[in-house]
Amino acid sequence: MYSLKKIVTAMLLLFSALSHSQIKNPITENIKIYGSCAICKTNIEKAGSLKNTLTVTWDKNTQIASITYDANKTNTDQILKRIALAGYDSSTFLAPEAVYAKLPECCQYVREAKQAETKSDLDTISHNAPIETPQAGSLQSVCTVYFDLKDAFVQSNNVPVSAKAKVLQEAIFSVKIESLASEESKIWIKVNEVLTIKSKEIATAKDIDKQRESFNELSKNIYELLKVTKVEAPVYYQYCPMKNANWLSKESAVKNPYYGAQMLNCGNTVEVIQ
Repeated sequence: MYSLKKIVTAMLLLFSALSHSQIKNPITENIKIYGSCAICKTNIEKAGSLKNTLTVTWDKNTQIASITYDANKTNTDQILKRIALAGYDSSTFLAPEAVYAKLPECCQYVREAKQAETKSDLDTISHNAPIETPQAGSLQSVCTVYFDLKDAFVQSNNVPVSAKAKVLQEAIFSVKIESLASEESKIWIKVNEVLTIKSKEIATAKDIDKQRESFNELSKNIYELLKVTKVEAPVYYQYCPMKNANWLSKESAVKNPYYGAQMLNCGNTVEVIQ
């Protein structure tokens, strides 16, 4: 006879499967979100989930959230912002101090991500605040999508990597060469073909190792581009000795896109572009 615990677990798995089946264009990513108890689990999953658009399942033992979402309707930044606004940190966004302070005592986890670099100060962001995006057709838009692609590689899941690479293809195609400065124009002519080929290879490859091979060449050319492009914040050119490969990051902390969680901190910064 099945125990009550096994029956409940089976029902939860069935419910999760039914929820996922209603999401179109599904992408699943595993992301660390800080919390400590069953109440945290309820709060995180409620804050992140949207009917027919995305589901969040959080494990309090690993602090890993499995997030399945419709890539045409939302993205992980929007999801993690909502969860942070409910009081829970991730490596991308920190919860506002006032919201964290109002959590029940059992939910007040150790804020390991508190000192990490974040994309935004959420104290000034509302639940309905739009996400600011660079002007379409600009080199900045290409670089912004590249950073999103790098983050997808860190998660070691070829499906979101393919999705981000497709967005990068569109950003590359949209660049208006007549709007570029003289030096930018020269480099764009030089790197455009490689960027187009490598982003397509990443978008169509089914094997993440093949995608990573193309990402290495893509990164080398994005580096050349960033060297002549005005950047609003420092960009870190980083190196993986195991793969003899480079990548670019908006954060100084090493998060290796060639190995992900397997060897997340393998590598070092070799140059800061300012």
